[in-house]
Amino acid sequence: MTVLGQPRSWSCQWLPILILLLGTGGGPGVEGVTHYKAGDPVILYVNKVGPYHNPQETYHYYQLPVCCPEKIRHKSLSLGEVLDGDRMAESLYEIRFRENVEKRILCHMQLSSAQVEQLRQAIEELYYFEFVVDDLPIRGFVGYMEESGFLPHSHKIGLWTHLDFHLEFHGDRIIFANVSVRDVKPHSLDGLRSDEFLGLTHTYSVRWSETSVERRSDRRRGDDGGFFPRTLEIHWLSIINSMVLVFLLVGFVAVILMRVLRNDLARYNLDEETTSGGSGDDFDQGDNGWKIIHTDVFRFPPYRGLLCAVLGVGAQFLALGTGIIVMALLGMFNVHRHGAINSAAILLYALTCCISGYVSSHFYRQIGGERWVWNIILTTSLFSVPFFLTWSVVNSVHWANGSTQALPATTILLLLTVWLLVGFPLTVIGGIFGKNNASSFDAPCRTKNIAREIPPQPWYKSTLIHMTVGGFLPFSAISVELYYIFATVWGREQYTLYGILFFVFAILLSVGACISIALTYFQLSGEDYRWWWRSVLSVGSTGLFIFLYSVFYYARRSNMSGAVQTVEFFGYSLLTGYVFFLMLGTISFFSSLKFIRYIYVNLKMD
Repeated sequence: MTVLGQPRSWSCQWLPILILLLGTGGGPGVEGVTHYKAGDPVILYVNKVGPYHNPQETYHYYQLPVCCPEKIRHKSLSLGEVLDGDRMAESLYEIRFRENVEKRILCHMQLSSAQVEQLRQAIEELYYFEFVVDDLPIRGFVGYMEESGFLPHSHKIGLWTHLDFHLEFHGDRIIFANVSVRDVKPHSLDGLRSDEFLGLTHTYSVRWSETSVERRSDRRRGDDGGFFPRTLEIHWLSIINSMVLVFLLVGFVAVILMRVLRNDLARYNLDEETTSGGSGDDFDQGDNGWKIIHTDVFRFPPYRGLLCAVLGVGAQFLALGTGIIVMALLGMFNVHRHGAINSAAILLYALTCCISGYVSSHFYRQIGGERWVWNIILTTSLFSVPFFLTWSVVNSVHWANGSTQALPATTILLLLTVWLLVGFPLTVIGGIFGKNNASSFDAPCRTKNIAREIPPQPWYKSTLIHMTVGGFLPFSAISVELYYIFATVWGREQYTLYGILFFVFAILLSVGACISIALTYFQLSGEDYRWWWRSVLSVGSTGLFIFLYSVFYYARRSNMSGAVQTVEFFGYSLLTGYVFFLMLGTISFFSSLKFIRYIYVNLKMD
C-alpha cells in the first residue's frame, strides 16, 4: 500500500540528458570532481525514499511530511539518473567545507494525525532516505521500529529528528560522506490522538575529518557505513561449476560426436563407392540416417521472415551484451555516478540497431525472401513492441502510485526521438547493406521439389524434450552466477566482478553452441530435417528457465512485496527471459547451420 501523497512539483531539463546520451560531457565513467575552499557552501540534495526491500519502489523525499523549503529547486539530471528514479532537489541543510556544525536547528514542524500516520506506515515498511553530497550518496532509515515480547507485546515506532553527517576530505576535495544516528534517541510517534498535533524540531550536526585517501576510487568498496551489503566477493563455486560443465560438453562434442561422424562419413562414402554403378533409387532404399535426408535438410523453413528477424535481433543483443561487459571491464562505469550503465545501454542499443537490420535482411535475402520491407518492420518491432507494452504497464503502475520510477514526459519524448532518429534509421540502413551484400545460400546439397516423408519419432526426440535439455544445461552453467546478478539488479548488492561476468557469459554461449550441435545431430539421425526452428527453440528455451528462476528468487530469495515492486519485477524478468531466448536462439541456430554445412560438405554426393 502506498503511504505517500502526490509529489509537490519537479521538473527535469532534457538538454543535459540529450548531451549525456550523445556522449558529450559527463558521460559514463567520468567522475565529477568539485574543488572547494574553506568555508565554501556544499550543497546537499535530497533525493528519494522507499522500502528497503523494494529497490525499484521509490518516492520523492518531499512527499513525506519533512522539512521542506518554500520553493523546491530541482537539480538537472542525466538520463541515467532519471531512469534510476533519482529526483534530486535542494535541501535546507547548510553545510560549508571544513566547518563543523553542532546540533543546528533545521526547522520546526507541527504534524497532524494524518501526517503522523503517514510517517508511521513509512517506518513500518522500513523506508530509507537517500541524500546526495557532491555526487556521493548517503543513506539512512527514516525512523526506528521495535518489536519485543509475545506477552505482553510491545510495538514502538520512533522518528529520527537529528542526523549526524560525517564527511571526509583530502585537500580541496570531498572523498567520503555518511550519515549516522548512533547516539540519537528517536522521537516517539505512539499514543497520538486523532485531534492532536505533534510538535517536532529537526536538527543536524556536521563533522569534517581529513583522510589520506586521495581518490574516491581508492577507498575500499563497500565501506559506506554498512547501510547496504558489502560488495560481492569472487564466488569460485560458480566458476568451477561452469568450467566443469563446459569442459564436459565440449569434450562430448569434440570426442564422441566427431568419432560418430567420422564413422558415419566413412561408411556413407564407402557405400557411395560400392553402389556407384546402381540407380539412385536403390541407393536411397538401402541408406538410412542423416545422409538420406540430404535432399531435404536445406529446405527453407516456414515463417522465414520471422526466423530472420529473431536472428537479427538476437545478434544485436549479443553485440549489446558484449559491449556493456567490455565497457565495464575498461572501467567506464563510475560507481559514484548514478545510472551510468543505463545511459550506456540505451546508447548502445540505438547504435547496434544496424546489426539487427543487416543480419536479418542479409539472411532473409539468402533464403529467398522477397518481402524485404516487411522483414525490416518485423525486425525493428520484434523487441521494441514487447518492451513498449511491458514498460507501459510498469510505468502506469508507478505513475498511479506516485513513484519516482515513473518517467517524466520529457524523458519519454527524448527516448522516443532517439529511437525514431537513430535506432529505426540504422535498422533500415543495416537492412539495405545486408540485402545488397547478400549472396546465394549455396547449399552443399540440391533440394528436391517434393519433401520426403518424416518417419515417426520417439518421444525423447520431441521438441519439448529438446527444449528441456537444451535450456536446462546452459541455465545450469550460469545458475549460481545468476543469483548474484539478481541480488545486484533486484537487491542492494554492488556487482563489480565484470571479469568473472565476461567469463561466465562466454561459457554460456559455448555451452549453448555445443548442446545445439549435439541435439541437431540426434534430430538429423532420426531422418527429421526440420532443424531450422528446432535449433532456435532448443537452446533459446534457456530464457524460460531464467524466468522460472526469477519466480523462485522472488518467492524464496527476496523480501520484495507490494504491487509496484511485483509488477516491475515480473514485467522486466519476463522481458529478460525473452532477450536471452533471442540471444541464445541465434547462437544455437548459426552453430547448427555451421555444423550441418560441415558434415554435408564432407559427404560425397552424386
